Amino acid sequence: MKIPPSPKGYNTVNPFVFTKDAQNFITFVKEVFGAVERKAGFTLDTDGLVLHSELELGNSVLMCVDTKPDWPTTPAFIQVYVDDVEKTLSMGESLGSKIVTKPTDFYGDTFSRMLDPFGNLWWIYQHNGEEVEWNNETSADEQNTNWDTSSDSLNYIHDTIMEIMPTLGDKK
Repeated sequence: MKIPPSPKGYNTVNPFVFTKDAQNFITFVKEVFGAVERKAGFTLDTDGLVLHSELELGNSVLMCVDTKPDWPTTPAFIQVYVDDVEKTLSMGESLGSKIVTKPTDFYGDTFSRMLDPFGNLWWIYQHNGEEVEWNNETSADEQNTNWDTSSDSLNYIHDTIMEIMPTLGDKK
């Protein structure tokens, strides 16, 4: 697969979070995940709200902006790999996050979910060195990729996302 060109320091995909409190979200991401703020990318709009900001997380860039008063709440769903799931969750909880999925073994990783105080859901992974081989040449039907309902850990992962999703975002 050919990777399209992108500017130095950016990846093919760079998530953009719209939030009601960008300044505190930036602080949260820096404290919980050790992100580094790109000061040159920080811009305030004429109304004093954050128009643009950029945070470096490992080899990725997470951008953030304040929503305007008449914009809907649109929670972000962000997957991030960390060195220590437990430490990350503990820091998140100390800053007002709710653990949605406790650390669970998941295909060679330790997996958890955390709802931050801004309404965003984080998929937090700690890679444990085991590599899972995926066959991209075979269809899902041929691979029998149905959800394994006999696995307690997979059921727990499934049930926690099913419980949290209806509570997120604007209710119209």
